Amino acid sequence: MANMLIPAEERNMTPNQVEALEKRRQWGLNYQVIAGQFFFFAVLLTLWSGQDATYSPGWVHPMFYYNVFAVLAGLVCATYGTYLKRGKPTF
Repeated sequence: MANMLIPAEERNMTPNQVEALEKRRQWGLNYQVIAGQFFFFAVLLTLWSGQDATYSPGWVHPMFYYNVFAVLAGLVCATYGTYLKRGKPTF
């Protein structure tokens, strides 16, 4: 009897397809970890970006720009990692 906990499209896979699927999900987890690191760094940058946005003259706000970059990079990595890790999780 087939394992009903496995999605229907994954029940009749060859060993090579299973290996490719696991590799894809591992890359998804890696991207999610990188996204978490970017978000952590963005939280730390908020300590300086508020002061930078307040006291820096003109359009020169490097810490604010680094913070925006860290948040956007985290969002991109999290979205792509979640896309790669789609399907039933394995434990």
